[in-house]
Amino acid sequence: MFPRPGEGSGRNAAAHLASLGFSIRVDAVEIVALLRTHVVKIPIQVEPSGGAAPAVEYRWDPDTEILSAQLKPRAAGKGLSGSVEVEGADGSWLILDVAAGCINGVEIAVWPDVRKRNSLKPPGVIEDGHVTVPARKSQPGVAALEVETPLIAEADETERVFHFTLGRPRATRTVRFARDLLLDLDGSNNLAGLWLLNVPPFPSPA
Repeated sequence: MFPRPGEGSGRNAAAHLASLGFSIRVDAVEIVALLRTHVVKIPIQVEPSGGAAPAVEYRWDPDTEILSAQLKPRAAGKGLSGSVEVEGADGSWLILDVAAGCINGVEIAVWPDVRKRNSLKPPGVIEDGHVTVPARKSQPGVAALEVETPLIAEADETERVFHFTLGRPRATRTVRFARDLLLDLDGSNNLAGLWLLNVPPFPSPA
């Protein structure tokens, strides 16, 4: 069983992501701090996309039912490097792999089973953009941020579309930062949700 957010330090979270193929760069001082907050304020900066959206490579772990997604090619920028972990009270959680401000990977898990909605689909209006997670000015050396918040995880009936809603419901806009990955942002450009599209089926038992 893989470690879940809240179990172990930020250093363990980084090691966990590395074991799944994610590349985590920790600051040279090798100090990894873990922040906890019940207020969802994960700022996102949006810039023009400047080209085609990166492809997404999905992978299911058949033992843990954890789904990971990696961008191909990996994006480059300036900002936070490390992991952003969001955990809900129902046991669902997601981890963003951030390198130099760019979200290059996502990992999700839902316990118990995800809620099903036949009509679940992304909004009709979606912006294309290059998104970055800026470093925190007050704690520039922090390489792992953990957020404990109400987290709603839903999927369509075929589990090809997944949607996570962070915090209280509010007005949002949706930005595509990879071919099959979308972010919901609130009026202050804080992260409010995540979409995973065209998810492959869970592998059948051998």
